[in-house]
Amino acid sequence: MSVFADLVGQDEAVETMSRAAAAAARIVAGDNVTANGAMTHAWIFTGPPGSGRSVAARALAAALECERDGTGCGECHGCHTVLGGTHADVRFVVPEGLSIGVNEMRALVLRAGTAPSGGRWQAVVVEDADRLTEAAGNALLKAIEEPPPRTVFLLCTPSTHPDDISVTIRSRCRVVPLRQPPAEAVAEMLVRRDGIAPDVASWAAAAAQGHVGRARRLANDPEARGRREAVLAVPRRLTGVGACFDAASALIAATETEAATAFAENDSTERAALEQALGAGGTGRGAAGAMRGSAGQIKELEKRQKSRSTRSQRDALDRALVDLAGFYRDVLVTNLRAPVAVVHSDIAQQSSAAAEKWSPESTLRRLEAILACRDAIEQNVKPKIAVEAMMLNLWRG
Repeated sequence: MSVFADLVGQDEAVETMSRAAAAAARIVAGDNVTANGAMTHAWIFTGPPGSGRSVAARALAAALECERDGTGCGECHGCHTVLGGTHADVRFVVPEGLSIGVNEMRALVLRAGTAPSGGRWQAVVVEDADRLTEAAGNALLKAIEEPPPRTVFLLCTPSTHPDDISVTIRSRCRVVPLRQPPAEAVAEMLVRRDGIAPDVASWAAAAAQGHVGRARRLANDPEARGRREAVLAVPRRLTGVGACFDAASALIAATETEAATAFAENDSTERAALEQALGAGGTGRGAAGAMRGSAGQIKELEKRQKSRSTRSQRDALDRALVDLAGFYRDVLVTNLRAPVAVVHSDIAQQSSAAAEKWSPESTLRRLEAILACRDAIEQNVKPKIAVEAMMLNLWRG
């Protein structure tokens, strides 16, 4: 199966990458490639959450390492190791916390400057490149301005807006825009690849609003479905000022618990491994002294873990806000009798009842309150304050 098979509803992007991978194979073979659509050394994949930015970047990296003339066959050793994250010439930068620091980027740029061990390409895949610090972005820019031979940088960002990626980096990259895949295409993939029942797949794809990973979680994970149901119960709970603050506290607590649960086992394993490496439990000469001198490294690990937990909590909260926005969107669709399907078909009766009570203007104000909350959190407003303000606006309409 082709390495591009998991890119749902992205035919134009797949065609662009396929042409580039074929040109890259000719470069490796020693041909002089100058035709339109030829390989370039830096790419930016943009698109809404769930559109498959990181999937596209990984797929192109696999096609570049494909041992069958860059076809991205998905079967050879090169394709398998890239997709599995173990290829020696492909580096994946996945931010654990709120940002990607300069030291990490400098190390990757230095490593990317070496010749590919497999004789094809060195690839650096930067997921969430919008989280690069200014210094990290400058380090990356220098490498893109003076690219080593047969080294490719694949960056993933929500957009090419200067808030997401610097103008100078953008100007040196080929942009591949990805669109939100239609729910029908997502459902078809869930049935074909994951063996999910067609009715469940259709519901999950619609509820996830085109987000492939979220659709898969909703279809397979009862806890994910439970969290969604709790979020969609919020509008019914907003009966007064006190209820607004209670709903905000419950939502924040739920996302904190989700984040803590996701990383609790991994955090303890990381700490135990670091302590063991530093000599914890040792009885030989100097073991106690070594552990006393390791406090700084343990503190640095705790700092990284806290940053990772904060990002995980914000991601969980954003997913909840998207679900909530979908409800008010459904109310507005019903209000205006728009000829489009509702997102949350399983609670269509609830959204229809709300549409009878609220005017389109008040529904739109509620929807705008959720979008304003998302923007505020992105601007580093404390989540609890932003969510409390949102709940009050949802209640008042």
